[in-house]
Formats: sequence, C-alpha cells, structure tokens
Amino acid sequence: MALTFPVDPMRAQLGTLPVDDERWAFEVKWDGYRTLAFVDDGHVRLQSSRMHDVTATYPELADLASGVHATTAILDGELVVLDAEGRPRFELIQRHTRPAVLNVFDVLRIDEHDTIGLPYEDRRRLLEQLVEPGTNWTVPRHRVGGGAELLEATGEQGLEGVMAKRLGSLYVPGKRTTDWRKVKHRRRVDVAIGGFTAGDGNRAHLFGALLVGRWDGDVLRFAGGVGTGFDQRRLESLTKRLRSLTVEECPFEPPPPTAYRRRATWVEPILTATVEITEFTNDGYVRQASFVDLVEGTDGDR
Repeated sequence: MALTFPVDPMRAQLGTLPVDDERWAFEVKWDGYRTLAFVDDGHVRLQSSRMHDVTATYPELADLASGVHATTAILDGELVVLDAEGRPRFELIQRHTRPAVLNVFDVLRIDEHDTIGLPYEDRRRLLEQLVEPGTNWTVPRHRVGGGAELLEATGEQGLEGVMAKRLGSLYVPGKRTTDWRKVKHRRRVDVAIGGFTAGDGNRAHLFGALLVGRWDGDVLRFAGGVGTGFDQRRLESLTKRLRSLTVEECPFEPPPPTAYRRRATWVEPILTATVEITEFTNDGYVRQASFVDLVEGTDGDR
C-alpha cells in the first residue's frame, strides 16, 4: 500500500555512540522541528511529527517542489532556524521570526515507488540525486564511520549532537528503533532551588518539578523547571526538605512567568542542585534538564 499523507515518522532511541563504528552512518543532529514534506505535482504539503498539517506555518517552503527531481515525493527532515552564527537554535524555530530551513535527511517515496524498504545507504544515494538544494532547503552531508570525531566537532560548534543510523537499516514508519540513535551533548551545571510545583498522579503528594535559578550577584534569576531524574526515595526526602524551607515571597527577580507561578510553592533558596542540561536557552532557561544530585554543604552559599 502506497504511503499517503499523513505518515507517522520513524523515530530514534536516545543512546551512546555505537562501538562497531564502521557499520553506522553519522549525521549532525539538528535542533528544530521534525517535519515531513509531501511533494505532489508542484505542490508542497508539510506535516509535523505529531501528524498535523503545518503547511500554512512555513510559506518559505512553498517552492520546495522546484528543487525536487520527481513529480511526487515524500521527504523526511528537520526544520530549523539559524542564529547569527549559522547555528540552529530551538527557541528560534519556536518564535519563527525569520525564515526556516528544511534539512532533508531521508526519502520515503519517489513517484510511484515507496523507498522505505531500501537500505539506509540506498535511500541516501537516491535523496542526494533527488533534491537540489535551495534557499530554504538542503540535504546535509553524512559520513560512514568517524562518529566520535563528528560528535566532538558538533560539540565545538555548539550543536546538539549526532544521529547514528545503522547501515542496511530500513525505514519503519511509526517505530522507535535502535537502528537510529540520537547522541546528545549534555553538560552539568549547578542551580539554586527557589521553589517547586505540585505533583500529579502518583506524585500528587510529592513535588512535580523544582523551580530553579542562577545567582546574578545577590539577585536570583529564574532558569526554568527540573522535573526528571528523581527516584522515589529522592522524591520523598527532597519533598520533606523543601516543605521545611517554604516562604511566602517569591525569591526570583523578576518572578517567573504565570505558567510556573500558578502551582508554585516558594522556598528559601539555600539548596543547590546539580542538573544535566543540553543548553541554556536565549531566555536563560535550562533545556531538557535532569536532576543529578544536591550539592552538599552549600546551604546559603552562592
């Protein structure tokens, strides 16, 4: 049965670099919105990873069909918006105040033929023949082997990481597979705990997320929430400790956005936590933060 709009895309597992490096291809991991493009007789239709039609949101991709050497095609890629240094930034694609670029990394269909049953390397070869780069779309390069070198290079350039894709692997719509691995750069930072939100479900009697900040002199600047990385024992012990430190006044200056304040309980900001993040956003918020541990002996220390 031929693929038609919408298509549930194949997804990657979060992991580490494979040890059998020579059996994998490596691509830069782009920090944007996963997007499928359906080209049909000069027209373009765009689909989000959640299978919604987002064509009207990105009019800059309307001419994509002019760069595709086929009457019909289904392309898989990542929509990004670049900063002044030419690096993709997730908060920029969220705002979308400048044109987006579609980084095309796979092809699912060409004219009357689905290509998902072909090995990865054959799909890549067809893709490079199929798509002519344009102002708002391109086919980024890939390499076979050398994953560690590419990962190091992306770290030096401030990029998110790499994608590792097993040679010979097929494209399986709707499946999260170990044939694709996303390998992200993460770093550890220390943040002050200034509050917490109420938990839901089986965490209803515990906190939901820590509200954290970074000190700017004597001023605590809000830096977002941290809701993952806790085991049950840590949740219970930290909930008890936080409740003993509650205060009426918000310790952040300025106060966090309403979405954070709505269910917040403030605490005296004397506890410091180490968290793993991918980056700080342009607004100074932690991104994809996960709790590691409390920094012992730092109560009251800035």
